[in-house]
Amino acid sequence: MIDKLSWIAIDWGSTHLRAYAMTQDNQLLNEKTSSQGMGSLTPTAFEPALLSLIADWLPPVSAGSHTDQPVSVIACGMVGARQGWQEAPYQQVPCQPISTSDMISVSTQDHRIDVKILAGVCQSEPADIMRGEETQIAGLIAETQLTTGTVCLPGTHSKWVTFNDGEIEHFATYMTGEVFSLLSQQSMLRHTVSSDDWDEAAFIEGVTHSIEKPEDLLSNCFRLRARDLLQDLAAASARSHLSGLIIGAELAGAQALFSGRPIALIGEPVLSDLYAQALHSLDISSHIFDPKQLTLQGLTQAYQTLVSI
Repeated sequence: MIDKLSWIAIDWGSTHLRAYAMTQDNQLLNEKTSSQGMGSLTPTAFEPALLSLIADWLPPVSAGSHTDQPVSVIACGMVGARQGWQEAPYQQVPCQPISTSDMISVSTQDHRIDVKILAGVCQSEPADIMRGEETQIAGLIAETQLTTGTVCLPGTHSKWVTFNDGEIEHFATYMTGEVFSLLSQQSMLRHTVSSDDWDEAAFIEGVTHSIEKPEDLLSNCFRLRARDLLQDLAAASARSHLSGLIIGAELAGAQALFSGRPIALIGEPVLSDLYAQALHSLDISSHIFDPKQLTLQGLTQAYQTLVSI
């Protein structure tokens, strides 16, 4: 496989490191994942973590020298955060999702690799930042040939992004997944929502309540506990309703960003499907895209631009 390897794509988030071995014509040769995300590493630990994952993709150390042509490694995500390997800059909106001119080079001990980290994207007013999502948006534009649209990236910190003429114009981040995790695992509601089953009707009901009266979110969350104690509310219904309340509050806040247009959803299938159901209840159409595929598309775009310079 070493003979076919041309470059390596890296998606390095807070909790996981994902590496993709790519051919010269940008076909995927192999992929590997580790749990050594940015959040568990000190700056000096990034290079060893990367090498431990991709070592068998590289020539033997004895064959390496300062004069050998190193393998290009293009990375996106939290690896470029202030607490990451090396801080990469932010592009200011409006901007293209990816800018190779703002890409930074990382000095490595191992001369077999040439590591570059893509810049994130920032917004001054209202203040907001992203790292990694911009690469998926670049992939979406490359794959669909869309130049204008609205994207939702569900997750721990969901993002809504509008782009026009291929440039990111505006975006907003919602701590939806993190808030659901905190409420369902650490608040008093943990006693009420302790179920892995699902109640779709209760979910849509929660979405509707928050869309209609987002100002009642905190009160509606408490009412789940009261309904549990007074009406013996099923845990599956309570958990589903809580999810609907929180996602519905996000949609209420993001309505101005999508205002009736179809939404591209980029995220894991189960969570993206929940967002699709919630949007459908508002008569908003959506299409779900694979985040891995779009990340690779975006990193490929970056690599192709880099080698053409």
